[in-house]
Amino acid sequence: MSPHLAAIAAGPMSTVQDLGRRGYQRFGVSVAGALDPLRLAVANALVGNPPDMAGIEITLAGDRYRIEADNCLLALAGDFDLAIDGRPAAPWRGHRLERGQVFAVGAARAGARGYVAVAGGLGFAPMLGSLSCHVRNRLGPPRLLAGAVLPLSRDRAPKGPAQAIDPSAIAAGEGPLRVVLGPQDDYFTAAGIETFLAVEYRVSRAADRMGYRLEGPRIEHAKGYNIVSDPIPAGAIQVPGAGTPIVLLADRQTTGGYPKIGIVIAPDQGRLAQMKPGDAVRFAAIGRAEAAEAHRAWRARIAALPGMLRPAVEDATKLLDSARLLSLNLIDGAVAEDRA
Repeated sequence: MSPHLAAIAAGPMSTVQDLGRRGYQRFGVSVAGALDPLRLAVANALVGNPPDMAGIEITLAGDRYRIEADNCLLALAGDFDLAIDGRPAAPWRGHRLERGQVFAVGAARAGARGYVAVAGGLGFAPMLGSLSCHVRNRLGPPRLLAGAVLPLSRDRAPKGPAQAIDPSAIAAGEGPLRVVLGPQDDYFTAAGIETFLAVEYRVSRAADRMGYRLEGPRIEHAKGYNIVSDPIPAGAIQVPGAGTPIVLLADRQTTGGYPKIGIVIAPDQGRLAQMKPGDAVRFAAIGRAEAAEAHRAWRARIAALPGMLRPAVEDATKLLDSARLLSLNLIDGAVAEDRA
């Protein structure tokens, strides 16, 4: 069989994602793509891939893969437990594995999503120019389940030594999520907009790849809550009749008929995607020029990732392996008392 990863076990929502299907919304095709493109780019950088190459997006808990290929380089970008052949291993670095070894991603220690990348990428055939899985629309490779086979690219030879990154170098920061008000902020009263920007919301249990429904004080509408359906960009914040916001993300519908009070800027959408039910959310309004500058800085940060890498230090678990210790013949360094 061709080189592949064999899924021994799968997490609650693991999918193949790149940056999505751009240019098809006018035909009713959702974009999909990674919810946190920065972390996908980090995973790819750690194995020498371009930042937009498809990887595996993991939500809350991960998968176990048996490597069915020779000389395979994998990396996990995310604060998740990780084990290789049952031994603890470090995320945020590349790991070279051989045929038969098992790469197991456990539970999230912080955040909600992580990304696994493999050198050379995955070998699925693209659909409308993307490998991204859209679960509801059944586009791209299906959601990963136990028994799934993930083909690997034929050009998967690792390019150079395994690399690591200090996760603090790409920390997203704290504070309110930045939004540009509109395009239908005129559908809300001044008091409603003040509520939106002043109060603390909580992520509800209705939070997935399509969007995050928030819980908190009601936002007051000025002239109803229905509009002529129009396009929905990533990060759009709809406020339906109930008055609580819904932030729409990668698997969002292409159009919608509820007024949008604002749009979360692209650099902060990944921050939201790392939040779990019960986490606090606040919003802060910024201007278009500030939003454009933040986006330029975010793109520059992704482009600079290769320069943030350093050679990966060998895992301590390997250094302490009994066979390796015996091979070092450390006993030769011991001197009997009567020979001292």
